[in-house]
Amino acid sequence: MFSSIGVTAIISMISHLIFIYITWRVITTINFDPLIRKGRETEARVLIMFIAIFIGTGVSRFFLEFIQWSQDLMYLF
Repeated sequence: MFSSIGVTAIISMISHLIFIYITWRVITTINFDPLIRKGRETEARVLIMFIAIFIGTGVSRFFLEFIQWSQDLMYLF
């Protein structure tokens, strides 16, 4: 029982990191330069990082829940 909890935790952590990375790569392709004030580049990068974390974890959570729901379907029949 405890090993399955550990495996689920590792899979969730890896999934979150992968989706955060994918989101970061996609967000960095957008040109935010016109929106950034001079001298505020560091703050803009931190904000973009937080946005990538927010979106990436949301997408990861969706996929992990979808997988869990599909596994729970066997209890329907």
